[in-house]
Amino acid sequence: MSNDYDVTKETHLWFGPQHPGVTGNMSVELWLKGDTIQRGITHVGYLHRGFEKLMERRTFIQSFPIVCRICVPEPDTNEYLLAKGLEQLGGIYDDVPEKARWIRTLTLEMARLAATLMVLGGQVGSMGLGPVPQWMMTLRDYVLDSFEELSGHRIYHMYIVYGGVRRDLPEGFEGRLEKTLQTIEERLPWIDRLMFENDVFRKRAIGIGYVPPEWVDEMSLSGPIVRAMGIPRDVRKDYPYEVYPELDFDVITEEGSDMFARARVRRREIAQSINLIRQMLADMPKDGPFCLKLPSLMHWRIPKGQTYVRAEASRGEFGYFVVTDGTDKVRRVNVRGPSYVHGVSLLERMLPGTNISDLSSLMVSLQTCPPEIER
Repeated sequence: MSNDYDVTKETHLWFGPQHPGVTGNMSVELWLKGDTIQRGITHVGYLHRGFEKLMERRTFIQSFPIVCRICVPEPDTNEYLLAKGLEQLGGIYDDVPEKARWIRTLTLEMARLAATLMVLGGQVGSMGLGPVPQWMMTLRDYVLDSFEELSGHRIYHMYIVYGGVRRDLPEGFEGRLEKTLQTIEERLPWIDRLMFENDVFRKRAIGIGYVPPEWVDEMSLSGPIVRAMGIPRDVRKDYPYEVYPELDFDVITEEGSDMFARARVRRREIAQSINLIRQMLADMPKDGPFCLKLPSLMHWRIPKGQTYVRAEASRGEFGYFVVTDGTDKVRRVNVRGPSYVHGVSLLERMLPGTNISDLSSLMVSLQTCPPEIER
């Protein structure tokens, strides 16, 4: 019997559903010749699902524990958009206290920081450079310590609620969060040396996973994928919300549109988030209410209407289309998560010609949350 392998023969295999390419369960069905992918199909539905339909059966306040699960590493964006959408339809958004807006923005930026630390570590972890993801997960845990102090929960915070936030900042919170920021800054040079100055990462990231700029509008791409092309798109600047207009920052871009450029954008956005958090801690109002006084949320009814609200998550533009019908439940919610286009349309288009050894790192660079797809 010959031991020679026929590289012209097509091989059919499944990659996943549990693998280092995404933060959750998602499978990619692959067809290969040799070690080169010919085509692939994304399959989801192995974890959370059906959030949008569940919300049609829940009162407004009961929906909060549901939306947090739409992206586990960054649940706060979902909390914020659900709250903002229903506040707008209920006619109370403009009455949200100033201090609540500052705390909301602080929470959103803390969530971006934690999620970016996680995905940047996963980028090199998929290449076998184990210390970086270990360091990054440790640093993310320090940020989660602050979330636990704020909300009582490490993962699903349910802190941003209708009318503001659930509670004020604890006494001494600012100093403890600053200590965490300093710890992250002290570790970043380690990350640079083992990641961006490492020939293994550079050779496996530069020129790999290229996304043509003409795909941006055609496929509705957003986030670091677009900014790594040199295109300065960011919802925080393009459609300002909460107190972002009062903060001093520029949209971070890189050139190259490959895995290396996307990683560079995320590395620089870690430093940017640290800077933005410090600005907010310095300028946040010391006094004033942190939430509106509302009637019983178990019996809250919102007039008929519809709205679309958006925010800049760590992965890109995150949007909620919310429809109400005058009852105590939403008529329809449609979540526009960037993972849908990044993890299905874009990934499947990029797979032909990709070496299977690059698949995990390519998927990390697209930063997909599977529950955003099967929602």
